[in-house]
Amino acid sequence: MLKVAIIGECMIEINGELFGQTTQSFGGDTLNTAVYLARASEGLEVSYVTVLGTDVLSEGLLSRWQAEGVKTDLVLRDSERQPGLYMIQLDEQGERSFVYWRSQSAARYLMQHPNFSAIEPKLNTMDMVYLSGISLAILSQQDRLRLLAVLARLHSKGVEIVFDSNFRAGLWLDLAEARECYRQVYAMTSIALVTDEDEAKLWGDTEGNDVRNIAKTIISRLSAMGVGQVVIKQGENGAVYQNMVTDSASTRIPTIPVPEVVDTTSAGDAFNAGFLAGYLMQKSIIDCVTQGHLLAGKVIQFKGAIIPRSVTTPVIKTFRNLPAL
Repeated sequence: MLKVAIIGECMIEINGELFGQTTQSFGGDTLNTAVYLARASEGLEVSYVTVLGTDVLSEGLLSRWQAEGVKTDLVLRDSERQPGLYMIQLDEQGERSFVYWRSQSAARYLMQHPNFSAIEPKLNTMDMVYLSGISLAILSQQDRLRLLAVLARLHSKGVEIVFDSNFRAGLWLDLAEARECYRQVYAMTSIALVTDEDEAKLWGDTEGNDVRNIAKTIISRLSAMGVGQVVIKQGENGAVYQNMVTDSASTRIPTIPVPEVVDTTSAGDAFNAGFLAGYLMQKSIIDCVTQGHLLAGKVIQFKGAIIPRSVTTPVIKTFRNLPAL
């Protein structure tokens, strides 16, 4: 059985109107991907790597993840800290804005946890380790270096490193710090899952609205940094894939229109899950990206980061009709 470890932070989600009606759930970029990947995959073991508290909310998160089929044996516990919290507010087009309360969340202290030393040997047994820019940004500078050293050791042992760039400027000291960290992680990245908007914010790309030139710039930069494969998510303009080792040209796969966009929260996370579910089953790249589009397209028609399993099940069943190579 293939094994994937996903490193990051999950928070309590408050979704709704300020001073109005709200609902409580949970989410976080990497956790969203873990849940959707567990739903979308057969014969795949998905483990989440993080730190939770020992409080009632942490217990609730743990039980929800387990119910979704996400393995939690690599989740550490911290009796002094709790999960972070965020609130989503939506505009009329379904675009979201966030307010966070996460500065002392337990997940920020992953590398300082006394039991992390027991986690690394288990990561050595994984086929793939997945993390995001947020997974790195929430750590202190020293802890970030420790995690990068762990990733380097995993990479040297043949573990496939997958990186979702997910750049959030507010979590970094400055652009120089973020760029240097991204350079280091890209040097050991087998698959980079990026959005053109995040790349522009981080690197200052100035190609305007020319999506093809934007993709070329990103591919050139990531190839120079040592990335093996890249998927560039360009919203309604679809996605671009290129294997920098074997392909002389990129492939653009159009998106799949949906009747209504309600909430774009976790769209990219769901895309990543659909893509990786196909990739790990050795499907064609076109089918992998199509799976990503289908899953993301369903997620954005509902509110919240994690939508009901009953809604995603019909979409995931269509994945079975996209055969492995």
